[in-house]
Amino acid sequence: MKIDRKDPMPIYHQIYKDLKERIEKDLMSGEYLPSEDELADQYGVSRLTVRQALKNLMEDGIIEKQRGKKSKIKEIKNIENLSQLKGFTQDAMLLGHTPSSMVLANKLINVPDQAFDKFKVPRGSKVIFLNRLRLLDDIPYAIEMAYINVSIDVKLLDILDMDMSKSSLYAFFKDEVGLKLEYADETIEVVQANYENAKLLGIQSGNCILLRNRFTYTHDGQCIEYVQSYYRGDKYKFNIRIRS
Repeated sequence: MKIDRKDPMPIYHQIYKDLKERIEKDLMSGEYLPSEDELADQYGVSRLTVRQALKNLMEDGIIEKQRGKKSKIKEIKNIENLSQLKGFTQDAMLLGHTPSSMVLANKLINVPDQAFDKFKVPRGSKVIFLNRLRLLDDIPYAIEMAYINVSIDVKLLDILDMDMSKSSLYAFFKDEVGLKLEYADETIEVVQANYENAKLLGIQSGNCILLRNRFTYTHDGQCIEYVQSYYRGDKYKFNIRIRS
């Protein structure tokens, strides 16, 4: 890029815009930008001017810089909109990702204590426990443990015979069982990854992860699932619009 010194736009902002476009078009997360000296030579400006452009990129969350090292393009996090009730697969595809799953368990177990009052079933009742490692573009993003209330419809037992590494649970609820999901109650908190979760997610034990607990309800007020999920804090964030 050639700096236009007649342009009323400040030179550092011209560099900022050019670097941002280069990052969006040609560079990948984790790659390093040229050094300040190299960028100053490329643009024919001082290091101070380059430094201001890099500062703006850091403020926008596009790059990060550690003392004594080059600026690195930050890992782009997947953003989930919490104002709509969607499953992992549907949400990922809408954002242009390729979702996949590794099934860790798909079996009948006793109703967990956390879901007993919500499911409103007799003691000793069974639910489907579907435990999956969820991936986006072949990178582990979350561990999802779903407890499915089969008392709502006997057809839900078909899940046990399905390949849930490729199937969307919410699509099955709608298309095969004919259930309409109405709303979900959800909490999110920050916890530390234990050894098992860290190994599955490809992170260090003790790293901060996001714990989501969700109870999902059908149109007639029945709780169809309780889901406990652990999300990588370095690759996932949530967005919600709050109205007055």
